[in-house]
Amino acid sequence: MKTRYATLGLVASVALLGHGAAWAEQPLRMGATVEPVMQTSTDAVGQPIAYPPGAAVVTAAIVHLEQGVSTGWHLHEVPFFAQVLEGELTVDYGTKGLRVYSTGDTLVEAVDWPHNGTNTGSGPVRILAVYMGSDSMKNSVLLPHP
Repeated sequence: MKTRYATLGLVASVALLGHGAAWAEQPLRMGATVEPVMQTSTDAVGQPIAYPPGAAVVTAAIVHLEQGVSTGWHLHEVPFFAQVLEGELTVDYGTKGLRVYSTGDTLVEAVDWPHNGTNTGSGPVRILAVYMGSDSMKNSVLLPHP
């Protein structure tokens, strides 16, 4: 039951993000506020965000990478929000360049664009990944090295 309420809270928070910055100025209840983390309509490589067809499936996960470890080349068929909870991750987007994400950084990861993330920091990387998927598409697809 606890997971269900946490998921509902996450969905409610994400829904609030869709209503512009004005919501951030108004408390939910006396003593409760919402702190904006990110609002965007494009992914990490500048493509417009489009939700996948099919029944919605939201998946939240913590991704762990030890120092020097890479994710391997992959792509995402669905949009997902990520926040670096700990460490430093360098993502190679091929012709779209390299980006370095550090503790506290947020992004909407590239959709249908091959990329490879590598822990380039001095310790582990932990990333909160929230996939806005569907029952007809995969969150991640492993690819051969380009």
